[in-house]
Amino acid sequence: MPTITSIEPQKNPSASLRAGKNLPSRKASARRGRVNIYLDGKFGFGLDLENFVKLGLKIDKELTEAEIEKIIKEGEFQKVYDKILLFGSLRPRSEREYYGWLRKHQVPKNLYDELFNRLKRLDFLNDKKFAVWWIDQRIQFRSKSKRELIQELRLKGISKDAIEEVLSETQPDEVVMARKLIAKKNYMWEKVSDSVARRKRAEFLLRRGFGWDIIKQVVDKSDDFY
Repeated sequence: MPTITSIEPQKNPSASLRAGKNLPSRKASARRGRVNIYLDGKFGFGLDLENFVKLGLKIDKELTEAEIEKIIKEGEFQKVYDKILLFGSLRPRSEREYYGWLRKHQVPKNLYDELFNRLKRLDFLNDKKFAVWWIDQRIQFRSKSKRELIQELRLKGISKDAIEEVLSETQPDEVVMARKLIAKKNYMWEKVSDSVARRKRAEFLLRRGFGWDIIKQVVDKSDDFY
C-alpha cells in the first residue's frame, strides 16, 4: 500500500494580497491552511488542515487506494467550499449568484446540495435577507425607484412574492428618492425655460422607473430645488 513519506505546508501567494484589506471576520473560515501529502516520495494530493487533522494522517501511515480516493474527494469538496465562502463573504449573495459562481468554476453538480446546505446553515444563503440588503443599499446610495428595484432583484433570481414581501416591510419613499435624483441632475436644466425643465425632469424620472403619481408630486414642486 502507498505510504505517506512527507507532509509539507502549501504556500498561499494570495494571502499577502488580502492582508491589507478590511474583510469581514467570517472570512477567516475561508482562508484555511493546506498541506501537500507525498506518497512513496511522490506528490499524492493536497488537503486542508481540518481534514488532515481529522483523518489523523502522519508520516509512515499506509493508505489503501480506496482511502486515498475518499480523502481526495473530501479535500476537493473542502477546497471548493472555502472558495465559495470567500465569494459569499464579499457581500450578501442570492441563490442565483451562487449557482452562477458554481457554473463559472465548473464545480461538479453532485456537490451542489451539500454546498448549499452548509451555506444555509451559516445564513450565507437567504434570498429574503439578500433582498432586504440589496434594497437598503440601492435606496441609500442610488435612489432607485420601486420598478428598478424589482427589475434588479428579479435579475438576481429573487421570487416575485419575496420581493413584494420585502418592499411591503421596507416601504421605500419614492418621492424622496425621486427628489434626490432630480437634485443631483438639476444642473442639466438650468439654462432652459421652466416649462422645458419640468418636461425634462418628468421624462428623466419616467426613464428611471417612477410612476406618474410620483413624478407629478416631484415636478410640481420643482421650485424647491433652487
